[in-house]
Amino acid sequence: MPELPEVETVVRDLRPHLVGRSFAKITAGRKALRRPWSRAWEGQLLGQRVDSIQRRGKWIMIDLGKPWLLVHLGMTGQFTVTSAQMPRETHTHLVFTLDDANELRFRDIRRFGSVTCYPSRATLDDVFAENGLGPEPFDLDADYWRASLRATQRNLKAILLDQTIVAGVGNIYADESLFEASLHPTLIGRALTAKQAETLQHAIVEVLTRAIDRRGSSIRDYIGGSGLKGQMQDEFRVYGRTGAPCLRCRTSIAKITLAGRSTHFCPKCQRKRM
Repeated sequence: MPELPEVETVVRDLRPHLVGRSFAKITAGRKALRRPWSRAWEGQLLGQRVDSIQRRGKWIMIDLGKPWLLVHLGMTGQFTVTSAQMPRETHTHLVFTLDDANELRFRDIRRFGSVTCYPSRATLDDVFAENGLGPEPFDLDADYWRASLRATQRNLKAILLDQTIVAGVGNIYADESLFEASLHPTLIGRALTAKQAETLQHAIVEVLTRAIDRRGSSIRDYIGGSGLKGQMQDEFRVYGRTGAPCLRCRTSIAKITLAGRSTHFCPKCQRKRM
């Protein structure tokens, strides 16, 4: 599933193509996405100018004045702007024709993604609040972060995957952040020292920033809003490198399952010690 760096890359790619443009036509496919598209929304959207495109966690938000589009890429979603002359690929479920004759296309092989219209930004904020979406990693208050760790008996991998604690981190960048911080993924949150909590907080920001600079990770279906792939997958320290030598110490990278997800780490660099 695309995580924060991938979604941020899509937003940055789409911004110069969408802001100031309006939707001249909307074409929906026959197969429903995770949240079905309603044709009633088209009357609210057609002719409205895009004022901004933003990201919140793993969500994309498109501001069209009063109506907003909320987009989630799901597992295999692709959200790109291309010339209307380019053939549409299979599994393209929504096409927004722009007033410059380009097209904003939502393609999703597995159809776990969604594009939903909301009447205002306030309703979006209500949705995020109802789902308990946590703060952005770049805006984490140190006291909040330490308190969140102290309040749970869960392991660090499970904590980083919990979108109510911090938004946007998924399986890839949880593993990479824990390696960056030299912390074992099975360590219990409340057992961390203040220094370890601070180190992990900085590691999360460092890893996500590096991934954004490299346009995210293209492992399977992910591409940016311009159709270009990411390069972060070429720089993974631990994720997906089971059995390969650690880039720091040459110890073989190990894999276990935590919080229902494959978890990669270096047994030596991330030794389970306090």
